[in-house]
Amino acid sequence: MYRIMIIEDDEKIRRIVADSLIKWQYEIVEVTQFDQVLMELEQTNPHLVLLDINLPVYDGYYWCQQIRAVSKVPIIFLSSRNQNMDIIMAINMGGDDFIQKPFDLDILVAKINALLRRKYTYQEEEQVRFTHRGLKLNVTNSTIEYIGQSAELSRNEFILLQFMMRNAGKIVSREDLMQSLWNEDQFVDDNTLTVNVNRLRRKIAELGLEEFIVTRKGMGYIIE
Repeated sequence: MYRIMIIEDDEKIRRIVADSLIKWQYEIVEVTQFDQVLMELEQTNPHLVLLDINLPVYDGYYWCQQIRAVSKVPIIFLSSRNQNMDIIMAINMGGDDFIQKPFDLDILVAKINALLRRKYTYQEEEQVRFTHRGLKLNVTNSTIEYIGQSAELSRNEFILLQFMMRNAGKIVSREDLMQSLWNEDQFVDDNTLTVNVNRLRRKIAELGLEEFIVTRKGMGYIIE
């Protein structure tokens, strides 16, 4: 049974979400002490976190950073904020998805199911490495290696790089990459893709491999 942690100070919303997820056979952890989020996470070891931005004591951005320092657990932001910058900040802090309030519970459940399936299916795959131009992508631990150096990838960075390396030599459209990340027809702000690609490029460049992912204007990206 997957365990989901809900970090939401609105008790009504928290209970509605919890009750809905319990019907889907998820185990629920409800955080009510908002200065003890990290301790609760370490004690309960959830498989996924639902995280509000506007919280008492410290906001969701702060807690996302704290969680990312110790865990790769998938994080979905739930927030009434609707500015592009809020979405970009959430993704930059390490969030995997962003859902604006008010939201449809069926959409939330679909996103949770898809994210858990991808995250833990990848972990169960046998060890596989993709190699291109000397860069190695390790499937089992989401790392990249180049000339003796390595870097860890976020869930989104890993999915993007794996998709592009599987299609090395071919142009992949932004739409195809969006589909590889979210695998559903729900709208996701285009800025989130740009943020993830740029962050991935920066990690590869820091290992010493420049221009690994090339932009083809009006068409998409290619690993040549």
